[in-house]
Amino acid sequence: MCSQVRLQSDILVSAEIRRCNALFLSAVVVHKGDAGRGVMLIKQYVHGKGAKVYTQIRDMDDKLVWHQPLGDDWVEEPKADMYIKRQRDFDEDLWVIEIDDPKGLYSPL
Repeated sequence: MCSQVRLQSDILVSAEIRRCNALFLSAVVVHKGDAGRGVMLIKQYVHGKGAKVYTQIRDMDDKLVWHQPLGDDWVEEPKADMYIKRQRDFDEDLWVIEIDDPKGLYSPL
């Protein structure tokens, strides 16, 4: 039987915020989810381009991977906000991070 150690969500969120700070990007938690089991959703905003949304999903090996549910292209910020609201209404354990990225440098790991 294979056992897999999973880090708590609040630790992963904190690490992502610190990584953004190290890149000199403004990142804030706009909604706190369940500390132990909530997944992360990230909205990246680049002035003049729009927003991208990244969310975590589990792959076939049960590993967390990043997915862009609105596609790879930039979308208008209200469209991203509506998607996030729907996801929060559906999943109260969801963590939401917003990143203000003036140069478009951010990419989730």
